[in-house]
Amino acid sequence: MLALGCIATLLMGIVGCTTVTNGTAAPDTKMAPAYRQSVSSSVSASIATSSVRESQRQQSLTTKAVRSSCESLATTSKDAIDKVNAFVGAFNGGHGTGPLEGPAVAALNNSASTVSNSFSDALSSQLKDAFNAYIDAAHGVANAIGTHAATGEFNRRVDQLNDTKTKALKLCLSSY
Repeated sequence: MLALGCIATLLMGIVGCTTVTNGTAAPDTKMAPAYRQSVSSSVSASIATSSVRESQRQQSLTTKAVRSSCESLATTSKDAIDKVNAFVGAFNGGHGTGPLEGPAVAALNNSASTVSNSFSDALSSQLKDAFNAYIDAAHGVANAIGTHAATGEFNRRVDQLNDTKTKALKLCLSSY
């Protein structure tokens, strides 16, 4: 039986299983417009789908960038403000502020650096401007502490820090 199958396979290979038909190929001109329309619709749908997916991808990148920068601001500014408040509490209580100056300055500069390093191209210019204002204000308060600025100057810089932080955080909330 196996031998018979092998022989049949060999004969098919030699003789072949195809046939040639005479005639001329002619396109179905009645179907051609429908085919072209089908291909055109398919291409249009593919382009639209790709555009939607790219738009969703870009929105996802923007959302991640905003969250990252806003979370950096929220967490590091809290630490900085806590350290500045400890410094202010010692100053107002008539206690030595020396041991509290370094940690306050370091926390302010760390917050400014962390927020600055969290930027990406996906952030709006409005958010970048708000973050840059906060960064400048944080450095301003750190400088005021480090140089033992007059009380009025120190308070002005702290007010500026609080205002820029509040503005940036409000923009963050509206961006979610």
